[in-house]
Amino acid sequence: MSIVVTPAMTPERAGEIAAGFDLRALPADFYANPYPVYRVLRETEPVRRMPDGSFFLARHADLVAVYRDAQAFSSDKQVEFTPKYGAGAPLLEHHTTSLVFNDPPLHTRVRKLLMGAMARRAIAGMEPALVALVDRLLDAIELRGGGDLVEDFACAIPVEVIGNLLDIPHADRGPLRGWSLAILGALEPKLTLQQEELGNRSVSEFTAYLRQLVAQRRGRPGDPEHDVLTRLIQGEAGEQLGESELLQNCVFILNAGHETTTNLIGNALVALQEWPDAKAALLHKLAQEPRADLSAEVDEFLRFESSNQLGNRRATRAVTVGGVDLPEGALVTLGIGAANRDPAQFTDPDQLDLARADNRHLAFGFGIHQCAGLSLARLEAQIAIAGFLRRFPGYRLTASPTRGGRARFRGFLQAPFSVA
Repeated sequence: MSIVVTPAMTPERAGEIAAGFDLRALPADFYANPYPVYRVLRETEPVRRMPDGSFFLARHADLVAVYRDAQAFSSDKQVEFTPKYGAGAPLLEHHTTSLVFNDPPLHTRVRKLLMGAMARRAIAGMEPALVALVDRLLDAIELRGGGDLVEDFACAIPVEVIGNLLDIPHADRGPLRGWSLAILGALEPKLTLQQEELGNRSVSEFTAYLRQLVAQRRGRPGDPEHDVLTRLIQGEAGEQLGESELLQNCVFILNAGHETTTNLIGNALVALQEWPDAKAALLHKLAQEPRADLSAEVDEFLRFESSNQLGNRRATRAVTVGGVDLPEGALVTLGIGAANRDPAQFTDPDQLDLARADNRHLAFGFGIHQCAGLSLARLEAQIAIAGFLRRFPGYRLTASPTRGGRARFRGFLQAPFSVA
């Protein structure tokens, strides 16, 4: 049985969507497959002014230019998010206090603390436990003869890894995925009242739980070399986070490490069903090399189906991007998914090429805001994908997978499969 994963979109339909492109009013077929639309935008209007006055960038070179100039393009979201969420809303406090949506000096202080815990030696030390976790998940799948690529495998890995980083008791980890999905879902360009209410409730519930956990950890500190929560509480070189900064950045660590890595693993395993030659080549490599390095393959999965499709900046002064003048205060959406399919940067960008060289994708961002956990995400993906393929080389989808229905974070909610 052939399972269609990415529905085809005609050039005419892509052109129609691009002509009226508005992130606040996207049709269902865009969520299913945005890449033909991104292609039309790159070719016809790569710096598009949208109906709300903001700008959407679709070219790789333009995104790099914005990432490089952190002085002209701010990551601070107070101006953008205050009218979106409302003053005093839990979502506003969270998304304007977390690492990713801030400029120095807060960004610098928090990133320094996190990077100490994400050092190469610390990441390497996580590998044995990660391999054991993947094996346990695969054992359970083998007993059932299949399951769901997302629910039974992809999402379980980062939740456990981040839970271990913060040393959250296993019995308390049940709500983590739901909280993360709701809080990140509230970053969509247009929110329903239900999404907003769920997002605010999830921030409140998560921070209330964390207050108790922080109080316990202050009384019984862990090893700051391995316990990120203890490291954030204690600070470094006299630098300490305030209570809100501490709580909101713990929420951020879960969200950043969970959703994007879940999508990376799920997207990769689904894509291999659509590209059987790539799957065969990868299986051959794994058979030939007991400890195969899948760095290049993981980077290509990231480029081809970027887990995080959109970024945002605000122009701090009048500036020109891609030949278009942007006024001071202009809100800019970075089309990461569009840039990662730009033929000016990537040969045959719509092909999944696991041997692609010089893969300068932007899935982890670029510059001072490049993802602090990229090394951990790569390690999780390598171990998960290699372990799954070695155990179940003949796996197949048994129904069309269900997309998450979001423009910013691209992944699947369900992907049923059989191991043979």
